Amino acid sequence: MKSARKKDKLSVQKMADLSGLPYATIRKFESTGNISLRQFLMLYETVGDLKKVKALTTSSEPEFKSIEDVLRHA
Repeated sequence: MKSARKKDKLSVQKMADLSGLPYATIRKFESTGNISLRQFLMLYETVGDLKKVKALTTSSEPEFKSIEDVLRHA
Protein backbone atom coordinates (compact mmCIF):
# COMPACT_ATOMS: atom_id res chain seq x y z
CA MET A 1 0.00 0.00 0.00
CA LYS A 2 2.87 2.35 0.82
CA SER A 3 4.42 1.86 -2.62
CA ALA A 4 1.03 2.51 -4.28
CA ARG A 5 0.65 5.66 -2.18
CA LYS A 6 4.10 6.87 -3.18
CA LYS A 7 3.52 5.95 -6.84
CA ASP A 8 0.45 8.17 -6.80
CA LYS A 9 2.54 10.89 -5.09
CA LEU A 10 0.27 10.97 -2.04
CA SER A 11 1.51 11.97 1.37
CA VAL A 12 0.19 10.04 4.36
CA GLN A 13 -1.88 13.11 5.28
CA LYS A 14 -3.39 13.36 1.79
CA MET A 15 -4.22 9.65 1.85
CA ALA A 16 -5.83 10.13 5.25
CA ASP A 17 -7.90 13.00 3.89
CA LEU A 18 -8.98 11.03 0.81
CA SER A 19 -9.73 7.76 2.60
CA GLY A 20 -11.32 9.18 5.74
CA LEU A 21 -8.95 7.22 7.96
CA PRO A 22 -6.84 8.82 10.66
CA TYR A 23 -3.22 9.65 9.83
CA ALA A 24 -2.05 7.47 12.74
CA THR A 25 -3.95 4.44 11.41
CA ILE A 26 -2.20 4.68 8.05
CA ARG A 27 1.24 5.15 9.66
CA LYS A 28 0.64 2.16 11.93
CA PHE A 29 -0.48 0.02 9.00
CA GLU A 30 2.56 0.96 6.93
CA SER A 31 4.91 0.10 9.77
CA THR A 32 3.22 -3.01 11.22
CA GLY A 33 0.95 -4.36 8.49
CA ASN A 34 -1.95 -4.55 10.94
CA ILE A 35 -5.29 -3.11 9.82
CA SER A 36 -8.92 -4.14 9.71
CA LEU A 37 -10.42 -5.34 6.44
CA ARG A 38 -12.78 -2.36 6.39
CA GLN A 39 -9.88 0.07 6.79
CA PHE A 40 -7.81 -1.78 4.19
CA LEU A 41 -10.63 -1.48 1.67
CA MET A 42 -10.98 2.22 2.44
CA LEU A 43 -7.27 2.68 1.70
CA TYR A 44 -7.37 0.47 -1.39
CA GLU A 45 -10.23 2.51 -2.78
CA THR A 46 -7.98 5.56 -2.54
CA VAL A 47 -5.08 4.07 -4.55
CA GLY A 48 -6.67 1.20 -6.44
CA ASP A 49 -9.73 -0.11 -8.12
CA LEU A 50 -12.26 -1.86 -5.89
CA LYS A 51 -13.73 -3.54 -8.99
CA LYS A 52 -10.70 -5.85 -8.91
CA VAL A 53 -11.50 -6.84 -5.33
CA LYS A 54 -15.17 -7.34 -6.19
CA ALA A 55 -14.20 -9.58 -9.10
CA LEU A 56 -12.42 -11.87 -6.64
CA THR A 57 -15.68 -12.47 -4.82
CA THR A 58 -17.91 -12.89 -7.87
CA SER A 59 -18.93 -16.44 -8.64
CA SER A 60 -18.11 -17.81 -12.05
CA GLU A 61 -20.84 -20.42 -11.63
CA PRO A 62 -23.95 -19.96 -13.76
CA GLU A 63 -26.99 -18.59 -12.00
CA PHE A 64 -29.90 -21.00 -12.27
CA LYS A 65 -33.44 -19.70 -12.42
CA SER A 66 -35.29 -23.00 -12.63
CA ILE A 67 -34.83 -26.74 -12.10
CA GLU A 68 -34.67 -27.09 -15.88
CA ASP A 69 -31.60 -24.83 -15.93
CA VAL A 70 -29.95 -27.02 -13.31
CA LEU A 71 -30.67 -30.19 -15.25
CA ARG A 72 -29.37 -28.68 -18.52
CA HIS A 73 -26.03 -27.84 -16.91
CA ALA A 74 -25.64 -31.11 -15.00
